[in-house]
Amino acid sequence: MLAALAFIPSPSSNAIHLGGLQLRAYGLMIAIGVVAAVWLANKRWVEAGGSPDDMSHIALVAVPAGVVGARLYHVMTDWRRFTDDPLKAFAIWQGGLGIWGAIALGACGAIWVARRRGLPLGPLADAIAPALPLAQAFGRLGNWFNQELFGKPTTVWWALKIDSAHRPPGFEQYATFHPTFLYEALWCLFLCGALIYVGKRWGSRLRPGSLFWLYVAGYTFVRFFIERIRIDFASRLFGLRINEWVSAVVFLAAVAILVIMNFHEPERPPESEDDGSATVGADEATAH
Repeated sequence: MLAALAFIPSPSSNAIHLGGLQLRAYGLMIAIGVVAAVWLANKRWVEAGGSPDDMSHIALVAVPAGVVGARLYHVMTDWRRFTDDPLKAFAIWQGGLGIWGAIALGACGAIWVARRRGLPLGPLADAIAPALPLAQAFGRLGNWFNQELFGKPTTVWWALKIDSAHRPPGFEQYATFHPTFLYEALWCLFLCGALIYVGKRWGSRLRPGSLFWLYVAGYTFVRFFIERIRIDFASRLFGLRINEWVSAVVFLAAVAILVIMNFHEPERPPESEDDGSATVGADEATAH
C-alpha cells in the first residue's frame, strides 16, 4: 500500500471554489486556525475561572496585530524578494508570514487588552499557549495549497510532488520533495496536545506562564531542524538561514526563562516586626 501511494500530491489550485465564490486557500486555512485557536484558548480560560468575554476582546486586537507582525517579519527578513516590486509586500494571499512577528506583535496586543481588563498575564499565557501551535498547524496547510515551504528532494513514500512551475532554480529536475510544512504541522499538533497534558499533569507545580515558554522552547527546537532541510530562498547570516538563528536564540532564551521561573527561588523580603501591617499589605496586593 505504501509503495502504491508513492507520493503526496499537491493541489492543482491555491483557491477553493464554493459555487461562484472563490476563496484563497492560504487565507482560509489561517482563518480556520484562528477560529480554532480562539475556541481552545477561551475554553481553557473559562475552565481556569476566567470570563468568556475576555478571550474575544483579546482576539479582536491580538489577531490583526499578529497578522501585521507576521507579514512585517517576513518582509524584513526576506526583503530582497520585494526590491523589484515593493507592492508585493502586501500580497499576503501568496504566502509569507513569519511566526515570530505574529507572536511578538500579537503578544503586545494581548498584553495591552489584558492590562486594560486587569487580567493576570501568567495564567492567561498558559491558557493561550496550546492554542498557538493549533493555529499554526492549520496555517501550514495553506502552504500545501501554495506549493511552498518544502524541503530537499527525496523519494520516500510520503514525499510531496511539486509542479515544475513551483520548483526553485537548480531543482527543476526533481519531482518530489520533503513536505516540511507537513512536518511542522504534525509537530504543532503534537505540541498542542503535549502542552494540554503537561498543564493538567504538572500545572500546579509550574509557575504561571511556564506553558507559554514551554511552547516557545518546543516549537523552536524542531523548527531549527526543519529549517535545515528547506530549500526555498531565505536570507542567510554566517551560512545559516535567519530563521535558524532566530530559532536557536529564542530556544535558548525560552529554556533559560523556564529554569529561572521554576528553579530559582526569589529572595524573600525581611520579615516585618509588625505582623499586622504585613497582612494588610498582602491583602491590599491581592485586592489590587
